Amino acid sequence: MRQRIMTILGTAVVGYGALLAIMFLLQRSFLYFPSGEIPPLTDGFALVETQTADGLGLRHWYRPPRAESGPVLVVFQGNAGNLSHRVPKYAGLAGQGLGLFFVGYRGYGGNPGKPHQDGLLADGQSVLDWLAEQGVGPERVVLYGESLGSGIAVHLAAERPVAGVVLEAPYSSVAEVAQHHYWYLPAKWLILDKWDSVSRVDELSGPLLVVHGERDRVIPARFGKRLFAAAGEPKELLLHPDAGHNNLLSFPQVARRIETFLGNLVEAGRVK
Repeated sequence: MRQRIMTILGTAVVGYGALLAIMFLLQRSFLYFPSGEIPPLTDGFALVETQTADGLGLRHWYRPPRAESGPVLVVFQGNAGNLSHRVPKYAGLAGQGLGLFFVGYRGYGGNPGKPHQDGLLADGQSVLDWLAEQGVGPERVVLYGESLGSGIAVHLAAERPVAGVVLEAPYSSVAEVAQHHYWYLPAKWLILDKWDSVSRVDELSGPLLVVHGERDRVIPARFGKRLFAAAGEPKELLLHPDAGHNNLLSFPQVARRIETFLGNLVEAGRVK
């Protein structure tokens, strides 16, 4: 009997170790779900190409602001699909004449490379550099981070001045969310791309708006609440009781709050 128990325990340990190895080696395939197809350009947008610090040429979509000196909303999408899937969702936020810049990540939408934390931050930096070269200074730039993209927005806004930041369904860190979903693994310690937003969010230079759904099962609202609590003022939080992870903007209250936040930035002179 003892030998049988030891055999069962040994098999379980070997199996658990194999599971750990598989999850560690394949972890980025569980975090990033890019659509590799090259999307057709949507009417009203221009194709923009930027060069990253590590030598990648990336394609993005840009619609300039209505006024030559108007603000630009830079959208960092979530972890699935490509930028073309976000146009219907966010085009309505430009009601105040804002420009829209949809960031094309490496490995997404036909762009070269594979996504990882340092790489995606380099992608975002290349976009802000390009805008600066076009005369769009930081006082005219508002960063919008959706889900995974919230980490990119937070890290960039902690390093560079911007007029404001909007975070949709954000996380305190991807490591903490991974531990929540994979409670039976030491995921928090094994994950490579930790996206530790909670340690950087208090470094933001502009106003912050966080919106989150109380029924979010992908990134539960408690992670967004923790991030918001760590942020400095000025900041705003909207929790919608019926919203999940992917349908926040389908609720008029959420869309109006974001539009109001953006409008207030313009009226307060945060963006020119």
